[in-house]
Amino acid sequence: MPASPEIYKVAFLNKGKVYELFVRQVYQSDLYGFIEVEDYVFHEKTQVVVDPGEEKLKQEFAGVKRSFIPIQSVIRIDEVEKSGAAKISSGDNITPLPVSFIGGGRADSAKSE
Repeated sequence: MPASPEIYKVAFLNKGKVYELFVRQVYQSDLYGFIEVEDYVFHEKTQVVVDPGEEKLKQEFAGVKRSFIPIQSVIRIDEVEKSGAAKISSGDNITPLPVSFIGGGRADSAKSE
């Protein structure tokens, strides 16, 4: 029996919300500080009840071949046996890592001017 392809659950922060997506490919990007996720897995419409959260994610990622996620936004990546419902939840309990882009130059260069 052939092995089933791996499925990963990726949780990351985006615009103050926690996104949980299921994908088949996760790897380190050639772009420094990013991971790449691709081949999204969404539930097929086999039920009469439609999950509006998953539908919103499905629409947001429609036509997206690959996403580049900043490594500091990633909360967790799990390899799972089967996919579940993709969802967006509030990020109230999550504190993102501080990132500072101020003062990109050397500290002693300002003193010499």
